Amino acid sequence: MDPRAPAGDPAAGDATAGDPTAGDATAGDPAAGDATAGDPAAGDATAGDPAAGDATAGDPAAGDATAGDPAAGDATAGDPAAGDATAGDPAAGDATAGDPAAGDATAGDPLLETPLLETPPLVTPLLETPLLVTLLVTLSVLQEEAWRGFAALADPLAGLLDMLDGSRGWRGRGPSLEAWVARELKRWLQARPHPGPPQGGPGLRQLQARAVKILVESPPALVEPLVSIFQLQDADRSPLLAHVHRLRQEGRFKEAVVLSTKLRLQPHLDVEEMSTPLLLQDKLGLVERYVDGFPGLQRRLLSLLDSWCRPGFDVHVVARRHPQAAWRPDRLSPRVLSRQVLRLRERFGLDPALCPHVVTQQRLASLRYLCYKRLVERSLSQESWVEHVHGLVGQNEWLQEQLLQLLASHDDAAVVAQCALDLSLPEGRLPATVVTELSRLRLQGSAAEAPSEGRTDDCYQLPIAREDIRFLASWEDLARHEAELLQPGQVVSVDLEWRPSFGVGGRPQASLMQVAVEGRVFLLDLPQLLSPARGQEPQAFSQLVSRLLADPSITKLGYGMAGDLRSLGASCPALAQAQKQLRGSLDLLQVHKQLRVVDAPAPGVDGAAGPRGLSLLVQQVLGKPLDKTQQLSNWDRRPLGEEQLVYAAADAYCLLEVYWALCREPARFHLSGDLGRSLRPGRSEKPPLPQQALAYPQQVLEVEEAAPEVQARAFRVVCDSMLQGLARRLRCLGVDVLVLGTGEDHRRAAEVARQEGRIVLTSGLPYHKLQAQLGAGRCLAVDCSLKAQQQAKAVIRHFNVRVTQDDIFSRCQACNCDQYLKVSKDMMKQLVRLSGHREGPGRTGEEAAQSEDELETGSAPEEPPGPCTYDPPCRWLEEADLQTRMPATLGSGAQLQLSGVPAGVLRRPGLRHFYCCTGCGKVFWEGSHLRRVAANFRDILQMAPGIPEPSQALGPAGSPS
Repeated sequence: MDPRAPAGDPAAGDATAGDPTAGDATAGDPAAGDATAGDPAAGDATAGDPAAGDATAGDPAAGDATAGDPAAGDATAGDPAAGDATAGDPAAGDATAGDPAAGDATAGDPLLETPLLETPPLVTPLLETPLLVTLLVTLSVLQEEAWRGFAALADPLAGLLDMLDGSRGWRGRGPSLEAWVARELKRWLQARPHPGPPQGGPGLRQLQARAVKILVESPPALVEPLVSIFQLQDADRSPLLAHVHRLRQEGRFKEAVVLSTKLRLQPHLDVEEMSTPLLLQDKLGLVERYVDGFPGLQRRLLSLLDSWCRPGFDVHVVARRHPQAAWRPDRLSPRVLSRQVLRLRERFGLDPALCPHVVTQQRLASLRYLCYKRLVERSLSQESWVEHVHGLVGQNEWLQEQLLQLLASHDDAAVVAQCALDLSLPEGRLPATVVTELSRLRLQGSAAEAPSEGRTDDCYQLPIAREDIRFLASWEDLARHEAELLQPGQVVSVDLEWRPSFGVGGRPQASLMQVAVEGRVFLLDLPQLLSPARGQEPQAFSQLVSRLLADPSITKLGYGMAGDLRSLGASCPALAQAQKQLRGSLDLLQVHKQLRVVDAPAPGVDGAAGPRGLSLLVQQVLGKPLDKTQQLSNWDRRPLGEEQLVYAAADAYCLLEVYWALCREPARFHLSGDLGRSLRPGRSEKPPLPQQALAYPQQVLEVEEAAPEVQARAFRVVCDSMLQGLARRLRCLGVDVLVLGTGEDHRRAAEVARQEGRIVLTSGLPYHKLQAQLGAGRCLAVDCSLKAQQQAKAVIRHFNVRVTQDDIFSRCQACNCDQYLKVSKDMMKQLVRLSGHREGPGRTGEEAAQSEDELETGSAPEEPPGPCTYDPPCRWLEEADLQTRMPATLGSGAQLQLSGVPAGVLRRPGLRHFYCCTGCGKVFWEGSHLRRVAANFRDILQMAPGIPEPSQALGPAGSPS
């Protein structure tokens, strides 16, 4: 907490600062000329006026000499546009900002509504000092005097306008006495309604017209009280709309949208014109607030974003129509936009028909996934595959064509023919070999299951008899087995199944809950037990499950229990807090992350579709994987098939067997201690982390014969469009990475790989064909269940790539260019000023929630401690390198992305220069992200002799400050 915060007005920083328009504690009133003039409004300590600038006076307009006039050039000047946490912008939401609406008693609120006795304990000793107590009392007196003054005026609204017309102190961007008076008048009117001009009367219209003239020149701190006091939402909209259009023409898009939102002008403005520049600047959060409460505008925004996701759309065309909006191409990829469209559709509850392009692309992605599961992994039954594909493709001719292309790219003619037969696909678009096989199947008169399902003998076998699998569909069934389910001291395993929706049918409801005890599995039919038509059964079911979860004597096992309990809560609102009720549980997913199995195969690195997740854990501990062919089947179907019942029972019972095996031999799996003893009755606990796991992270890649070492900058790969996160991580490490465009044929990857000597990294169906075309060692199937950082480490280890400190950020993550120009701070300031980007990124909650790989090199403290420094070999940017200065454009045609440079960074004393990518114009600066990346990849980073680990350079907390 800032110790100066209680000292004065919200707009001030300290009582000793003087008038913010004067810039000095001795300056006094700007109109007085000298603090010793004896004017009560002056800053003389002998003036005796409560509004005087005495150190004990607490002038609401006072501004600390360290808080400074925004124009004074102080690094802590508190310019709201500076992005500084101490900026004091009332709209910034900072407790020290001094917004009277902020609610913090220590923020300099003149109302002082929170008594000192309720002040937090750490703050109370500070507030008890005589000087501060005096200041607080004086502030209260000032507020009372102001309110008495308002009450004495015949027309306080006109009086405020007269004051603003006669002063210029409020026109700057910093705090001002006029803004404080306006806020106090707003609060006075809210607390004690004053009879003013009648609504819609000529008197109010005249005041509104005057207020609008002032509003168009007002800083953000003055806009809110003016809108409220003069009810400008109901004023003549013509001058307001003209002002909004003028802001847009000047490139002040954010101000235009914020003002329009406050004045409720949205229905009178074109949502596409208002939102497009902000969308280009990755300020979707502002646009969301702009359309909030206007369903028509929400639908038009969704349609606009969906149109940007259509095949062949070029966002550069849109960006050229808005040259003043420095846009971020890395945040406008079809994949990112599709996620935003789906999120907005769910948030606003809109019809999926408004975003046909995104829905179609999502269905195509699901179709590729299903083909991979069926044709490559062979982990999906033919029956389930046909059912899901029918639901996804329907009568969509474009998706039918895509399905035909996916099937034609597969080499097994028998399997493809079976799929074509089950789906009644037209023969004219199928390869000749498939047509021949299709004819043979029709002659046989049967659609036998393709002989490639795999042998269940090679998978985990349920060790209990079929009669010990009990299907419970009524309360009577539950009551008969209640004692078995709730027996104290036992170990049970819990699992859930639901019909997969592939993201196109909303959030799925849980269909089946499995509870396994020793020797028996209970399958709870959730659609029946939770049906409202069943009377009291839903309540009785939820009470039984709550008792099971809350009993600390019953050990509950799961694999990814948090996700299962969320799904259970979504299906049964009475169990929405199930995760908080949970006591005495063990999530074997956490155990699996710490498991270390010697000589175990690493999944996803040799091209084989090996087991993953729970199936992999079962294989590592019990010797055989789970048979997952029914995992994606239709769990809403009733009655469930026999294979579904056995799969559901095995999925739950295997957890018990894994747990028993780990408890018997923890040392075999490098786990320390007994898992049973690691549980605490009061809460769910993660098992203790073994010492071995600290040295050997999960899924370390091993290669049978070490590949020859290759330098990171000499390693060249091409990724399919599903691996963009991996591509950014590899570029971050200096690897030369090309990425296929969305929808681009995988054969293009093979062509690029042959022409440029690159390795192909793929995540799905095309792997086998690409491997056949390129040969051994030129194609790698990447495990999509891993996060991008894990994938990058896997690739680096698999190909024995040497990564050093100097390789980090040697290549642009956005465009893959490895040529930078160094820009001096002075030149960067000039370019930012000329571009008109006075504020830089707003760092709102939405904008700050970027993934770590999309942040600039810097965004953190100025002089990073330790050896993690960024100094790529590059020359300085010169005037001759600029094609134009407005907008700042390099000779390559790349426009510098100056909107990504916060104003606070430009004032940072320890920062001496910036870097810009010559390929895309992205701007970088040294900061904490460099050290975070070095720490995240320290286990694969080759350090120079004598240089400590990157984690040792992070400071005491081991993280960015």
